[in-house]
Amino acid sequence: MLKTTPLFEAHKALGAKMGAFAGYDMPLYYGEGVIKEHEWVRKHTGLFDVSHMGQVTLEGAGAAQFFERLTPSSFQAKKPGRAQYTVLTNEKGGIIDDLIVTRLSEDKFFAVINAGCKEKDIEWMRQNLPDGLKITYMKDHALLALQGGWAERILHETFEINAHELPYMHLMEARTPYGTKIFVSRLGYTGEDGFELSVPADKAVEVWEALNNHPEVKPIGLAARDSLRLEMGYPLYGHDINEGTSPVEADLSWVIGKENKGFIGAARVLNDRENGPARKRVGIRLMDKGIAREGAEIRDSQDKKIGELTSGGFSPVLKESIGQGYIESKQANIGEKVFVNVRGRNIPAEVAAMPFVPARTKSMKKQAA
Repeated sequence: MLKTTPLFEAHKALGAKMGAFAGYDMPLYYGEGVIKEHEWVRKHTGLFDVSHMGQVTLEGAGAAQFFERLTPSSFQAKKPGRAQYTVLTNEKGGIIDDLIVTRLSEDKFFAVINAGCKEKDIEWMRQNLPDGLKITYMKDHALLALQGGWAERILHETFEINAHELPYMHLMEARTPYGTKIFVSRLGYTGEDGFELSVPADKAVEVWEALNNHPEVKPIGLAARDSLRLEMGYPLYGHDINEGTSPVEADLSWVIGKENKGFIGAARVLNDRENGPARKRVGIRLMDKGIAREGAEIRDSQDKKIGELTSGGFSPVLKESIGQGYIESKQANIGEKVFVNVRGRNIPAEVAAMPFVPARTKSMKKQAA
């Protein structure tokens, strides 16, 4: 039996094509289809229901140190309102999940975790929870993502929320004109400027409908969310990263805090950073016609397998096939000529820089820690 979000009936009323995702019945796309939805987000602003994701708070003295134990990132110097993309690591240095952790106050943090991992993530946190800390699963909250160049203006025109001063990767608390208290985080997984809104579940439809009434907004399904994140080279948990992947080979070394050496799994992760991993996650761009999907082999000029794709698809912006995957580190150089094998045919390709298209998120320059 699939679970549903508080917006399930609203999606059906809009004619959404529903499908199973991480145990939920979710909108995959609406009437115009995936490519039109993708293009709308790049040119205007899209609204996504991501309420299937998990939301938790962690509160108590030592909360920052707790996250420095469970992730490679540094949190003690973070100022209230500052968000951090990071990963939970296991004893072997693999990735349990990727998540975004935001400091709300000195001893309180807010985290958003992946839908398919939330039960194991929360259990992992509880297993490692020291005395004096409290974790709360926010089951009574929905999560909406407003993504696109108009997002800031739409928030102001719809809810009189002024997010002009809110930097990228920061959170503010706000209220809608009808009194609903929400978290507004300037972040997302599309590469566009935008926000994620944590909303009480019983107000989710109200907020969803109000935003959709704006002429620059259209509802967008999870299929376009996937193609948007692929153009940005963002990893998808369970595909591009998993419990066997270290943050270094996943090209996520930047999440490792300079002073954090005591996190779970540090031995492997820091060794990978010091000596280099055997393989590395890279972008792949096909140089000929064809669509390469997850599992396609990546081969060198001698037809030797050197890796495989973990994500792949058509880029509506570039009008070509792109992907990401793991290859031997010695060949993980931008511009390296390779082949991707699609149904027995070797298609010429090259290792490409990610993101594939420029990010348009608000600049992080000169922002406080």
